[in-house]
Order: sequence, then structure tokens, then C-alpha cells
Amino acid sequence: MFIHIDIDSFFVSAERSVNPTLKGKPVAVGGRSNLEIFSRKRTHIRLMDDNSGAFVAPVFYSDHEKNFKEKFIDIIDGREKIRGIITTSSYEARAYGVKTAMPIAQALQLCPQMIVVPSHYLLYHKLSHQIHAFVASKIPVVEQFSIDEFFGDLSGWVKEEDAVAFAKQLQAELLAQFDIPVSIGLAPSKWVAKLATESAKPYGVYLVTDTQAYIQNIPISRFPGIGRKLQEKLHTRGIKTLGEISLHRHLFEDWGRSGIQLYHRILGSSTEGINPKAGRKSVGISRTFDPLDDPEEIRRRIMIMARHICYIIMGLEVTPTLYYLKIHYQYGVRAKQSRRVERLFTEQLYKETLTDIFAQIVRDDLSAIKLTLNVSDFTTGHPRTLSLLEHDTDLKARALTEKIHEVRQKFGLDVIRTANEL
Repeated sequence: MFIHIDIDSFFVSAERSVNPTLKGKPVAVGGRSNLEIFSRKRTHIRLMDDNSGAFVAPVFYSDHEKNFKEKFIDIIDGREKIRGIITTSSYEARAYGVKTAMPIAQALQLCPQMIVVPSHYLLYHKLSHQIHAFVASKIPVVEQFSIDEFFGDLSGWVKEEDAVAFAKQLQAELLAQFDIPVSIGLAPSKWVAKLATESAKPYGVYLVTDTQAYIQNIPISRFPGIGRKLQEKLHTRGIKTLGEISLHRHLFEDWGRSGIQLYHRILGSSTEGINPKAGRKSVGISRTFDPLDDPEEIRRRIMIMARHICYIIMGLEVTPTLYYLKIHYQYGVRAKQSRRVERLFTEQLYKETLTDIFAQIVRDDLSAIKLTLNVSDFTTGHPRTLSLLEHDTDLKARALTEKIHEVRQKFGLDVIRTANEL
């Protein structure tokens, strides 16, 4: 039996754990792109990247605590303008139609009495670590799937007939210990347990014993791993529920290895177990900003974001072999390119590659509003033979990158910047 634990409205629950006056009220945690990293002045921004889940995003934060007005309100032409988006909202706020990624200004129109709290990532990461450790003390094999989700394997530890009682006890202990509510799904397979958690929310426990009966009428959009494009493909073939997928095995087989893996996950026939050391699959950073039409400033910001990714990669001690850059322009226009680079990772190589990619995809007729950088396909997870032609040169550059990383670890990310960031 597999167990999946999901913290209910985690960021809001975390805020409530330190400020009980927020309980029972419509509350949201707001976020806003931290544009201080682009400042030419020292910003004292630090990096937090110590949650080990494969999908835990790196966090950059400032030591300065800000209130709502300081964080989300800009003065433009003498008038106040609310910026930022909803990161997480409480169930009380959701009842008014407030959703994740909704602009804060729009959310406040739907729910004027809603309390919007600036994000406090130090608190969230600390709680995530503590909860992970607590769950691991109760279940022998635990995998952190994200900052607020955990998988566990109860096989040989808890009898199936006792699984619900165990889950309810764990749920009560987490609430008593951390004042954090969780929902729990139980199922014979890992990914159906995660799906079951959605049926348990909020603050419930849901057990699946018959997978076929359970998934029969669940919309395909509810299953993790079925994104919008795949939904469209399935809809064109008349597949709208998870139960209908069992009749279309050939379709998933035609999509190759990933397709058949998804097929078995949905039907509960997957043999995937718990990976307590689930590694990072990729590292990425995005920043949204006001329309910007200066190509040199856009390139400079890419180089700054690249420095932050370098810091994370050096800390993880991996070598990514796929570099990706995406520029979001106004009016929904996007330009993107990925580049396979099978060489030893260095800051110099990474920035040179991004500079070349940028030169190929930059648009001078539109204003950029968002940048996204990502690196993936780490050699640790997918062994590759790195190029020997530039090996000696790369070794020297790697040694320099390592020295720079040591200095940044000691004195901060901003202490050493390359000329193309200035």
C-alpha cells in the first residue's frame, strides 16, 4: 500500500501556523518576481535550494521583510497599482473564485476582504524539512516529491486493513506537532495514491481499493502528467475520463516509452516504487517584468539569471547537457531554443552558449516581458560521453568556476559578477 501526503494550501497553512489570527479567514500568499537581482547595486540576495525534491524550485530571497504595500503596490503616474500574483489561497478565498496564478488585483476584486500576505520562503522551507523528517520517522521509506508533497511505502510496515487508521493518526500528529493540516491518499500504486489525495482534500483521508472503479469517471485533466496538449490529443480521440484509457493501450504504446509508462500509472499497474533520494531533474529560473525593448538589457538580465543557475548547478555537483532559453514577448509571442552541449559544465561555457542562443532568437520589433532559463539532462541521471576535444580547456574553466563558487558560498551570490552582467 502506498501513501501520498499533501499539505493543504501549504503556504497559507504555514502562515497560519505562526499567525493564528489568519485562521478561518480568506487568505492568500502573494508572489512577485524578484527583480532586485537585476540591480547593478549589491542587493544581498541569497539562495535557498536545500529541499531535495525533484520539483522543488530554487528560491532567491532578500533579508528585508516587506508588508503588502511595500511588496505589491507601485506608484505609477501618481496612482497606486497593485502588482503580483496569487501563489496559494485558502479554501475560504477559493470559494470566491480566487485561483493560483491569478493577479492579486483581480483576486481582490472577487474577494475584497481577503488578506494577502507576502511570501515567506524561509518559513516554508524550514517547515518542509521538519515535516519531511517527522514523516520519515513514522514511515521507513519516504520520498519528497515537492516542497509540500511526500510519498511513502507502507508495505511490510502497516497492514492494509490498518492503513486508514494509520493515516488518520499521522494526520492528527502533524496537526498537533506543526499546526499544519494535510490530506492523505492511499492506494495499491504510487500515482493512484497521489490522485486519491485530491479526493481527500481538504483535510481528509481517502482509500482506493479498486483502482478501475475509482478512476472510471475521473476527468483525464485530474491525473498528474496529463497536461493541456495531451488532454487535447486524448479529447480528439473521444477519451475524456481515466476509465476510458484502458481501451486505448495501443495509442499510448505509439507514443513510446513515456506513453506506456503513463498508461500503467493511470491504471495502477505501474511497478514504480518509492525513491527516497529522488534527484533534481532540471533547474530553471523565470522572471517577469515590465515591457523591455532594449536587447542589451535583456541580454544582461539573461547573464545574471545564468549566474544564479550556475550557483545551483555547482552546488548539486551535476553536469547538465541541455540548455534552454525562452523569451516571452508582448501579445503572446514567444521565442525559444534549446541546445545540446555535451561538455563539462562551466560558467563561461554556459554564458557563451546562452549569448549565442539569444543572438538567434532575439526580436527587436517587440518588447520582452519574461525570461525563462532551464538546464536539464544531467549526466548523473543519464550518463553521456562528454566531448574530449575541448576537455583540457574545460578542465581549466571548471577549476575557475569551482573557485568562484567557493567565494560566492562564503560571501554571497553578488560578490563576483562577470563583465556581461554589468
